[in-house]
Amino acid sequence: MRGDLTLRTVKTASGAKAVQIIRYESGKRIVVKHVGSAHTDDELKILEQKAEELREALCVQPSLFPAEISSSRLLHADHLYLSTISHRFAYEALRRCLDKCGLGELHDVYKDLALMRIIEPSSKIRTLELLQRYFGVSHSERTAYRLLPKLITYKERIEKAAYETAKNHFDERFALVLYDVTTLYFESHEPDDELLARGFSKDDKSKQPQIVIGLLVTTQGFPLMHEVYKGNTFEGHTMLSVIQKFQLQPAGSKPIIVADAAMLSKDNMKELGEAGYQYIVGARLANTSQSFIKTLDNKLLRQDGAMARLSYPKVDYEVVCSYSDQRYKKDKWQFEKQVAKAKSLLESQEPGKRAKFVKKSDKNAKLFIFDEILREKTEILLGVKGYCTNIPEETLSNKQVIAYYHELWHVEQTFRMSKTDLRARPIFHYEHEAVKAHVLLCFIGLMMGKFLELKTKISLRRIRDILWNVHEVHLEDSLTGQKIKLQTNLSEYEASGLHEVLKPH
Repeated sequence: MRGDLTLRTVKTASGAKAVQIIRYESGKRIVVKHVGSAHTDDELKILEQKAEELREALCVQPSLFPAEISSSRLLHADHLYLSTISHRFAYEALRRCLDKCGLGELHDVYKDLALMRIIEPSSKIRTLELLQRYFGVSHSERTAYRLLPKLITYKERIEKAAYETAKNHFDERFALVLYDVTTLYFESHEPDDELLARGFSKDDKSKQPQIVIGLLVTTQGFPLMHEVYKGNTFEGHTMLSVIQKFQLQPAGSKPIIVADAAMLSKDNMKELGEAGYQYIVGARLANTSQSFIKTLDNKLLRQDGAMARLSYPKVDYEVVCSYSDQRYKKDKWQFEKQVAKAKSLLESQEPGKRAKFVKKSDKNAKLFIFDEILREKTEILLGVKGYCTNIPEETLSNKQVIAYYHELWHVEQTFRMSKTDLRARPIFHYEHEAVKAHVLLCFIGLMMGKFLELKTKISLRRIRDILWNVHEVHLEDSLTGQKIKLQTNLSEYEASGLHEVLKPH
């Protein structure tokens, strides 16, 4: 019964006042709970209230008239301290983003590793530490490393989710898709014979082994599919396999493929055409014949915005060319610089150094001469850009061909996001399954990042800052042990539109 428990205040040897909960049994006083020691009247009042609350909880029959004032929100300023700050809000928001992207059924380890690419990309061990520190989320290192390679078995399911997200959230009809490749290097100097190899590095890390990544995205830059290739794979040998796999998706029709000049050779374009694909690919006009360039020179007006379409002998595509005054100024500056360098090297008898417009003589292999034919071709092409396409002009105008090609900046921007915001490079894994799993985690991060950017029209870096600015402050009263959690203001989060994008289903 309530009467069995009594509050008692007693002086301690140090002069403080101890507050206790006691009961009497067989004439003996038994201390049930030592609540604390107070040195001031205010502290004593708080401890007495805390003791009263504890006595209520300990009683067999609670009081019919509990104290009106609860200490659950009452803290003593002199003994209040900040115990910790957490970012659970950001964690829950990004978990909802994963749900919106159709990835909610993935294992928690995969989801947490992926969302940390948004928050603070780092090594897997460091990521596990930060998950605990920032969110109170714990995964054992052993479990994470055991599960990581198995992520690649979900690749098809994840890319299916990407396709559905693009269709359902961004009304994508897949009439046009963009393709490009990049390279990711390793913190190692030891290549292998299967995946890690030295090759042309877009990261300027030619001495380190790398892998080649092919990425297919929508015209808005939302990632659809990716493949990992050996580091010395030629860019033009990567695209067909990705396109063929994408075609397994229920897109309804074959999309127009847009790619950079390095992606397709004449043979590859012929193969695409024979498979029923339409394409727009950047043209390498400097590699075309001199007769073709002269025809172009005669047909294309040198007026800003001028366009012309030319047939190319023995191929199944046409070349759309355009002229720009701005491009002319840039090309001319580069052209004059290269000509001056070539002539300087020849005059100083250092022609062996790499330079445009310097070539070996046809008559004497040891003699270097100025390449007058290349100079003439280059000068004609100043300000001119070409695009190869097998789409007839009646179907797609020259202006539309060029406009579609210019959409390639979306895939380039997506690659920049992966390398900067998500820090996909360098790679610290060496087992091939783990390497591919790392790339797949970055792909999931790309899905999340582009989803949020496209929905809010805000950069991923700014989105991360907005989420991180909402945090939980955990306060504790050292005298009573009372704890309270406060959340910072949500006004910036709500003003950004993220609250609408990430609201629960």
